[in-house]
Amino acid sequence: MPAAETLADQAYGHLRTAIATGELAPGAKVTERGVAERLAISPTPVREALRRLELDGLIERIGPRTVLVAAIRDAAIDDLAEVEVGLRGLVARFAARHATPAQLDALDTILDRADDLLILLKERRRNEQTVERHLHELLDTMLEFNDTVSACAHNPVLIRMLEQSRVFSRPRRRELLLRKVAEDDTFGMERYTSHRALVRALRAGDSAAAEQLALADAQGGLAALREAP
Repeated sequence: MPAAETLADQAYGHLRTAIATGELAPGAKVTERGVAERLAISPTPVREALRRLELDGLIERIGPRTVLVAAIRDAAIDDLAEVEVGLRGLVARFAARHATPAQLDALDTILDRADDLLILLKERRRNEQTVERHLHELLDTMLEFNDTVSACAHNPVLIRMLEQSRVFSRPRRRELLLRKVAEDDTFGMERYTSHRALVRALRAGDSAAAEQLALADAQGGLAALREAP
């Protein structure tokens, strides 16, 4: 499983998401004290988070405790997205080499639950019934699937890198997913069948196929979310 987040990780993820979504616009001034107060943490982890963002090219330092959001935000976020996609592919490659039979069975069980939820969602939509609770259950189930694939890699360093490279935080990602589904209830369905194919590749120990499937899914999903208004 992914390593627990540190306060610096949380501050980094919060700021990165704010930059990715435009909440912090290019040229916006950010201070250590302001972020620390907003997140109710000490300045030390904020300082570490800002150093990492500076290395990512997302911010520019103008003083010992003050930075500006870089004007090259879009290009930097595109670079970060490419890193996230690449790491997802690498995770799948490692998973094909190291997944245990129990983990592979768990992946199939998770997808069985997802199938049941999809059927239920279609029925409720057809009957014009509310689907919000079941949709959240489906998103939780797919999150569990992705986390289990990550666990199959048996590589804590790689998983930590993936967590740190996320363009959107998990809450923000869910918010965008729900918005997309509200606009189009078939959103993401074209990629859903690739999850079964991924499990087959993992069972076969086919690291190249697993990587390609994960790359295609991550590229399609992230591109669609970044198009969200």
